Amino acid sequence: MELLIFLIIGALAGFAAGLFGVGGGTIIVPLLFIVFTQMDYSPDTVMHLALGTSLATIIVTSISSLMAHNKKGGVMWPVFKNLAPGLALGCFLGAGIAGQISGLYLQLIVGVFLLWVAYRMFTAGKRRTHMSDASHTPVVLPSKPKQLAAGGIIGAASAIFGIGGGSLTVPYLTRYNVVMQKAVGTSAACGLPIAIAGALGFMFFGMQQQVDVPNTIGFVHIYAFLGIASMSFFTAKVGAKVAHMLSPPLLKKCFSVLLFVVGLYFLYKGLF
Repeated sequence: MELLIFLIIGALAGFAAGLFGVGGGTIIVPLLFIVFTQMDYSPDTVMHLALGTSLATIIVTSISSLMAHNKKGGVMWPVFKNLAPGLALGCFLGAGIAGQISGLYLQLIVGVFLLWVAYRMFTAGKRRTHMSDASHTPVVLPSKPKQLAAGGIIGAASAIFGIGGGSLTVPYLTRYNVVMQKAVGTSAACGLPIAIAGALGFMFFGMQQQVDVPNTIGFVHIYAFLGIASMSFFTAKVGAKVAHMLSPPLLKKCFSVLLFVVGLYFLYKGLF
């Protein structure tokens, strides 16, 4: 029965990721939080399990996304090489930081983050118009040490939020006039070291705390990982096809409203 639930979550997360053009973590974390809570897992570990498992599933989906973007020449590999070490180290250490934060505070942090993502998605149209005007401006990225440091910050934040980093990497790159297609493609590549290091971090630091939950390695739920990863890999393609049949601006606004509601739910659970 558990595996069936996780398969359904994977199908929903993958479809939504393809439909709305966002990382699956923004869908997976809230759904796993609800499911793990209903399974009567300890409130102190529910949020950590949701974050760690989310990052583990992103390993599979990021490989698929990376291959697709690379075929279209959308990955800036020199930039990836500069960011990747910081992303991996930052995400691993970020998992350790998340492990020291109480489940209650993690709910509040993720709730605020989801509200921020909802706001950005709702106002995406205005930002895109502004960026298109500046798309011919030369790309001038920071020095390698600064990119490395930026990767560390993005990686640490990704671990705490349980995401692949797209919500942070794309704005970072577009800030330096990288065109949206290459920013998204490079961000997809960056999601792989984030997901691998984050999952390993949540496993390692979870084992240090001796998490008493069946079918887990540290803060990663094995059944949830298998069910979600296997389904989301296929349903993401279906979601992407459906997205081309519908209005993208309307879809993003609808999804931003959903994230806004989920963010408020986390804040409500954390405060009350």
